[in-house]
Amino acid sequence: MTKTIFEHRSIRKYKQDLVPEKILNEILLAGTRASNTGNMQVYSLVVTTDTELKEQLWAAHFKQDMVKQAPVHITFCADINRFSQWCEQRNAPPAYDNFLWFVNGAIDAVLASQNVALAAEAHGLGICYLGTTTYMAQKIIDILELPKGVVPVTSIVLGYANEMPNLTDRLPLESVVHFQKYTNYTAEAINLLYAEKEALESTKNLIAQNATENLAQIFTNKRYTQKDNLFFSETYLKVIEKQGFMNNSML
Repeated sequence: MTKTIFEHRSIRKYKQDLVPEKILNEILLAGTRASNTGNMQVYSLVVTTDTELKEQLWAAHFKQDMVKQAPVHITFCADINRFSQWCEQRNAPPAYDNFLWFVNGAIDAVLASQNVALAAEAHGLGICYLGTTTYMAQKIIDILELPKGVVPVTSIVLGYANEMPNLTDRLPLESVVHFQKYTNYTAEAINLLYAEKEALESTKNLIAQNATENLAQIFTNKRYTQKDNLFFSETYLKVIEKQGFMNNSML
């Protein structure tokens, strides 16, 4: 499994070969074995293989072609709907319609998604996460007919790879690991930790293509702008509230 982790690549081009049902079920079962809050499993996986539905999801995910190419699309959702119904049917009044349990469900969903990703790659499949899930949550809710109490958190496409991209660079270990307590960064430390990434030929090409002064400006000025961040943040919060996760009443 360690080999699988260190060889992870995001695959954006897929063959048309279908994933055998037995393999897909084993991958999904691996998702259910992930750690989760209180062993309550307040998450759901919506597996989409239907061509027409994938076409709709493709449009929702900013028309990324891998959504149509990959034979399997999985939406991972925070889900208090199922657990709350179980409680109600057993005279156990649930109280999970609040932001805390959206966070718990979101964590559980992401943990399940990583198990799915690892299991898929261990079976020789490629995967790619779709960051557009939270941006377009309401459209995904409509397409997949998600009831109240269910919010999409992330998505994965998976299938047999039709490309083998290079490994993506990562920051050095000391960039993200703090021992005992959090050690804040000095300006000198920031420069050192990002030096290798900034010196990459691929980084220099990106800067030239985007006509920016440096790599950081690609993120702030091009990819994740303040305007977009605020818009999609407000939109997602409204979805979370609409789906029943923002009850703040103590009554």
